[in-house]
Amino acid sequence: MRAAVRLLRDMTDQDLLSEIASGNLGGLGILFDQYEADIRRFIGQLGVRPAEVDDLVQMTFLDVPHAAASFDGRSAVRSWLFGLAAMVVRRHRRTLGRLAANLVAWARQPIRELPNAGERFEIHEEAARAERALSRLSQKKREVFVMVELEDASGKDAARALGIPLATVWTRLHHARRELRQYLAEEGS
Repeated sequence: MRAAVRLLRDMTDQDLLSEIASGNLGGLGILFDQYEADIRRFIGQLGVRPAEVDDLVQMTFLDVPHAAASFDGRSAVRSWLFGLAAMVVRRHRRTLGRLAANLVAWARQPIRELPNAGERFEIHEEAARAERALSRLSQKKREVFVMVELEDASGKDAARALGIPLATVWTRLHHARRELRQYLAEEGS
């Protein structure tokens, strides 16, 4: 083991990347030890918040095994790692931008009034009644009804997903609707 580490330590940076690209991740620790401080400083100079620097340094080195095969030797490994770190920072900022946009959109949504106790009871009772009616359907009719009516799947998608002909979907859906109306009418009386 120590001999293997010694061999890796004697390799050039380019050879280490070749080893990493071929699946030998032992060289990754050596590259980290050698360049972590440089990558940390680089990321910090890109204006990243200090609390995020550690994570982005780690993400950069975690990307090395996937990106090592793309190293073409036209630049120094250190510069190549800077490029990788820059991509990690850009990806991080895009994620933060999407999160911020989602938060702004959520904050702009109008506030809906919550139902009062009586309305909540009625909603609960209607849901329980619908669930009881659904439970009375056969499994095959229930699958089709839930997919098409409740989950908005197309008839074709339901047929493919369930492995049945499209005509069978429509037949089961027709019977499910009729039975549900009947069950709900019985419960209402």
